[in-house]
Amino acid sequence: MPPRHRGSSGYRGFLECPGGSYYTEIRSGNVQLVLGTFATAHEAARAYDAVAWRLERPPSQMNFRDVFTHEQAQAVAPPPRLITDQDRAEHGRRQHRLLIAEEDERAMEEWRRRHPEDIAAERAYWAERTAKRRAERADRRRRKALAISQCDIV
Repeated sequence: MPPRHRGSSGYRGFLECPGGSYYTEIRSGNVQLVLGTFATAHEAARAYDAVAWRLERPPSQMNFRDVFTHEQAQAVAPPPRLITDQDRAEHGRRQHRLLIAEEDERAMEEWRRRHPEDIAAERAYWAERTAKRRAERADRRRRKALAISQCDIV
């Protein structure tokens, strides 16, 4: 496999985002390690090198040759979070559920706007139901208190 091409910055292992930040990732087998976004190409290259060192990559695959120990690699950049295909699938499912929930909210808001009489009827129903349950609960308490007082008499 030919060596990876270095970008116009002279560093490897990152992509320049449209907003001017730099997205860094490194692959190890089937696992993609996302290192995050950085303000400068130099910071992104340093993070890439720190992880390349941890993955025991040869110096030819690194941007800088001044990291010689594990402690230096730790000091250069924090450990990355693993992003797997399973993580991506779960993220997709969450996004799908979120879109459905947002669409439900929009539909309910439209319904409330178009049918205010239904909202008033629903509020009246719940107020009536709450009052009925409170009355039932008060009646049960009254009957229980009466039964206890009759037991004390006997």
